[in-house]
Amino acid sequence: MAIATVNPATGETLKTFQPLTPAEIEEKIQLAVKTFHAEKKTPFAERSKRMNKAAEILERDKEKFAKLMTLEMGKPYKAAIAEAEKCASGCRFYAENAERFLADEIIESGAKKSFIRYRPLGPILAVMPWNFPFWQVFRFAAPALMAGNVGLLKHASNVPQCALAIEDIFLEAGFPRGDFQTLLIGAKQVDAILNDPRIVAATLTGSEQAGIEVGVSAAKRIKKVVLELGGSDPFIVMPSADLDAAVQTAVQARVQNNGQSCIAAKRFIVAEPIAAEFEKKFVERMKNLRIGDPFDEKTELGPLANPEAVKSLDEDVQKTIKAGAKLLTGGHPLERTGNYYAPTVLTNIPKDSPAYNEEFFGPVASLFRVKDVDEAIRLANDSRFGLGASAWTKDDRERERFINELESGMVFINRMVASDPKIPFGGVKHSGHGRELSANGIREFMNIKTVSIA
Repeated sequence: MAIATVNPATGETLKTFQPLTPAEIEEKIQLAVKTFHAEKKTPFAERSKRMNKAAEILERDKEKFAKLMTLEMGKPYKAAIAEAEKCASGCRFYAENAERFLADEIIESGAKKSFIRYRPLGPILAVMPWNFPFWQVFRFAAPALMAGNVGLLKHASNVPQCALAIEDIFLEAGFPRGDFQTLLIGAKQVDAILNDPRIVAATLTGSEQAGIEVGVSAAKRIKKVVLELGGSDPFIVMPSADLDAAVQTAVQARVQNNGQSCIAAKRFIVAEPIAAEFEKKFVERMKNLRIGDPFDEKTELGPLANPEAVKSLDEDVQKTIKAGAKLLTGGHPLERTGNYYAPTVLTNIPKDSPAYNEEFFGPVASLFRVKDVDEAIRLANDSRFGLGASAWTKDDRERERFINELESGMVFINRMVASDPKIPFGGVKHSGHGRELSANGIREFMNIKTVSIA
C-alpha cells in the first residue's frame, strides 16, 4: 500500500510520501538509542511538564488534528474532535500518575530490605492502525514516554499526516527529537527493524494476521510484545434490561467510527422474550442513520477507510446470506462517491458463515436469539476472539455470571465497551495479550527489577 492521504469520502489522493530509506531508518534508530540513555535519567517532574504541554497542544489545535483524521480515514468530524480531546486526557492522566505507578514497591521477605523497582527498557517499536489514528498512538506513547522509554512509530500507510502531526506535538511540547519519531515505512520494513537488537520491544494494534506476523517476529528475537488485535464483541440483552436504552446504545456501539472499531459491538445476542421487539427497534434505527459527508455535523455514518474495505465487507456479507442468513436491511455498497456501505442487519446466521466466525469491520450487525442466560454465554464465548463484551440485565445473578463466565478481557454491564486511561484495555484468546492504559499499561514495557538487600 502506498503511503498516501486518500480522502475516503471522495477517493481523491491529496498527498503522497516516499518511504524512508535504510540509511534514514538507521539514523532514527541511532537517535532513539542516544536519547534513551539521557531520558531514562530525566526526572518525572520534567517529563510530566512536557506531557501536560502535549495535552495543551492537543486541545488548542483539536480542530486542525480532527480535520486530518477525517480527511485521511473518514471519521466523522465531531468524533475526531472527541478523539483529540481524549488524547489530551490520556496525556494528563499519565503526567499526573506515572511517578506513583512506578514508585518502588516494598516487599516483605527474609532480607533486611526487599523491593521492586521499575526501570525503562529502551526504544520500542509501535505498529499502529488507522481507525483511531491519534488515540491508538497516544495510549502507547503517553505511558511509554512518561516511563522513560522512547518510541518509534510505524503508523498505517493511509494516515501519514496524522503520524507526522503526532511527532510534531511531542517536539513542540519539549520532548527531545529522539524521544518519539515517526517512521514513514511500509509493512515489509517492520521485520528488519524488529531484528535490530537496539529495538527492545514492540506493541501492535491491528488485525489478527498482523499480530501473528509481529508476534512471531518478536518471539524469534526474544522480545516483549503487546498485541491488541481484532474483536467480535457480543452485546447481550436479557429480559430485565431497559430495552430502549439497550437498543439506542446497540446502534451506537455498532456504528461508532463508521463501524470500524475493534471494540464495536458486532454480535447482538438477545433473549427470546424480547427478541422481536429489540429486532424491530434496532433495524428501524439502523435504517434511519444519517449517512453522508463526515465533515457534516449531522452525519452519523461516514465512509469506510478505503475501497478494499468495502469490497471485503460486502463479500463476507454475501457469503453469509448465501449460507442461509436472513437480510433484514442493507447488504450492499451505496451508489455514491466514496467508500460507503449501507447499514446492515443479518439474522438466522449459520455457524459456518463469515458473520458467525469473522470480525466485520463496518456497519454490519449480526443478530442472534437465545432462550436463556446459559445459551447467551455459550454463544458469546463461541468465538476465537475475546476482547470486550457488553451485557444488559438488572438481575444481579445474571450480572455476576456475565462477569465471571464471559471469555473476554473487558466486561461492561448496561453500557457499551469503551477505552479509558484509568482502566486496563486488552483481550484474551485471539484478541491478543498484554494490557494498555492504567497502571498495567505503563508497566508492560518496564524491567520489573527485584532488589534484595542483606
